[in-house]
Amino acid sequence: MRVATRNAARPVAFALSTLLALAAMPAVHAQTVSCAAIPAWTASTIYNPGDKLVYQNRLYQANIQIWNAPPTHCPSCGWYSDLGACGTGGTNQPPSVTLTSPANGASYNAGSNIAVTANASDSDGSVASVEFFRGTVSLGVDTTAPYAVTWSNATAGSHGFTAKATDNQGATTTSSAANITVNGNPPTDTTPPSVPTGLSATALSSSSIALSWNASTDNTGGAGVAGYDVYRGGTLIASPTATSYTNSGLAANTTYSYTVRARDAANPSNASAQSSAVSAKTLDGGTGGNKRVIGYFAQWGIYARNYRVKNIDTSGSASKITHINYAFGNVRNNRCQVGVTIPTNEATGEGGDAFADYTKAFQAGESVSGAADTWDQPLRGNWNQLKQLKAKYPNIKVLISLGGWTWSRGFASAARPENRVAFVSSCIDAYIRGNLPVTDGAGGPGAAAGVFDGIDLDWEYPSACGLTCGTPEESANFTALLAEFRRQLDAVRPGLLLTIAAGAGVDKVRVTDPGAYSQYLDYINVMTYDFHGTWDARTNHHSALFDSPNDPSTGDQRLYNSNDAMEAFLTRGVPASKLNLGIGFYGRGWTNVPNVNNGLYQTGSAAPGTYEAGNEDYKVLKDRPGTVYTDANARATWKYDGNTFWSYDTPAMVTEKMGYVKAQNLGGAFFWEFSGDDASGTLVNVISNGLK
Repeated sequence: MRVATRNAARPVAFALSTLLALAAMPAVHAQTVSCAAIPAWTASTIYNPGDKLVYQNRLYQANIQIWNAPPTHCPSCGWYSDLGACGTGGTNQPPSVTLTSPANGASYNAGSNIAVTANASDSDGSVASVEFFRGTVSLGVDTTAPYAVTWSNATAGSHGFTAKATDNQGATTTSSAANITVNGNPPTDTTPPSVPTGLSATALSSSSIALSWNASTDNTGGAGVAGYDVYRGGTLIASPTATSYTNSGLAANTTYSYTVRARDAANPSNASAQSSAVSAKTLDGGTGGNKRVIGYFAQWGIYARNYRVKNIDTSGSASKITHINYAFGNVRNNRCQVGVTIPTNEATGEGGDAFADYTKAFQAGESVSGAADTWDQPLRGNWNQLKQLKAKYPNIKVLISLGGWTWSRGFASAARPENRVAFVSSCIDAYIRGNLPVTDGAGGPGAAAGVFDGIDLDWEYPSACGLTCGTPEESANFTALLAEFRRQLDAVRPGLLLTIAAGAGVDKVRVTDPGAYSQYLDYINVMTYDFHGTWDARTNHHSALFDSPNDPSTGDQRLYNSNDAMEAFLTRGVPASKLNLGIGFYGRGWTNVPNVNNGLYQTGSAAPGTYEAGNEDYKVLKDRPGTVYTDANARATWKYDGNTFWSYDTPAMVTEKMGYVKAQNLGGAFFWEFSGDDASGTLVNVISNGLK
């Protein structure tokens, strides 16, 4: 089974012919357009969607993030819009605008607050404003993207919404209407439920606090209690329906204050006063000090790599880690796809390996427990081995990672409003409740129950480019998808984990809203590796800790380093305790590299690798000939033998990075992936010790 290597910030300039939506976009040809003050195209400049440039005396606008490829390289690919020949003026093109919510045909209850949002753009100028209408009544004007207003306290009946965009020259366009139904009359129950009593902290760990309280009651004849709002330090953090909640992703040895209130079923805005506050302090201790140590286990590692779950135990790594992410689960047809065994196809996103997941029978010598699988077990394969490992090491939590570089195509559709509830439900049914399709004598209701303690989303990348490129609407859909995962996970039981792997390039961060979505997550694994590789013509550091004034990179690539990646999340409001630093247990390599500057920033081509050109495991690189050098500015190491250059983290550099994690009060570290380490688990041991 072939699965491409994960990339945190890999540029995509020539593999975009699959962007059918962009390819279908018509070119816009004004008679003549003004090109005054518009820069000429250059190969080294990184153009973001909406950027304008002049090439061969024509004005173009980038539709995707792109560099190296000029506008005439592949006109049918839709990478650029041709805005016309440069001249003194031309006909102003009106803006475009599309409502993104509410969905046409949606239903709401009276009294709801309804978000009305739109995407708008202008091919030859800029959008000055977007005005929203309910029928002919203006709901308000928004002058900055993302464009949105809220219709509060919705009244019963049928309603139509439109958005009118106005460009910088006064041209306007009105969107198609979205029609909705608001059911029922405005709520008449104005008596709030009783204030919850008995709020207490029932369980503590170094990163979580479990809360419970007594149920509230509603007035006689009232509609009942719909649920509760939990506040931490005065900020709403959750709205469970049960009388308990576990707040995860907290800093160790830290005191937090909580209150809770009850909500009325008939009128969500009719809520009780907040309860008396309770304070609780997280514990010290844990593997790797108070920090997380998370490792990815690759589904396909049991084949050519001959790495099994048992190796996590025999290498000594199991006692050093807190979490395992199982990579990967596929997202297909708006569902979590489980139970198929078909080859992976990068071009379509197809693929699955139920054999590795839960039907392969491991022999006694391959098994964590030392007992061979039997033919009639409902759960075999890697997942049964993970269950055995958890039994031996009860502190370890296991998450299913969805997507990855190759299997992320399905997220964009699954995250849409009309699909996300059913999509999330399918994932929870398979991975949390453990209901597996029967195949090869394994599976069935509850077969995988107890294997996974949560779900990790590895969407590469919302509103940015991975194997395919996303659209602006994916940012809001991504946030809403995480909110839905959190809602459904909490409904199963409090304490189930929800995490993501996030691209570390600033181009991947700024097109999403980490400050909004991080509230739903226990933590974020920031993929601070693959900043550079053999897709670059010159050697560079694939996992530098800091930037370097000597780095010849331009544009966003100047910020391709771990510190700038973390700053991108922190400045957008993500708590440091929710961020984990990524470590690659592999290197990126070039050969035919001139012996200048010890090979750094020199030309080269992909060096041979065991499984993939330009890529090699740490366990191999540590014994390769050559001299190890350290970049004093970037804080990065590489090995060079006069011809071949390998960028990778040595144990000493991993130790330095763990010092950075502690100095920045980050939540911990994670790595890709177990099989790249040596048989003694050297790098896992260095991470664990470095975090103490």
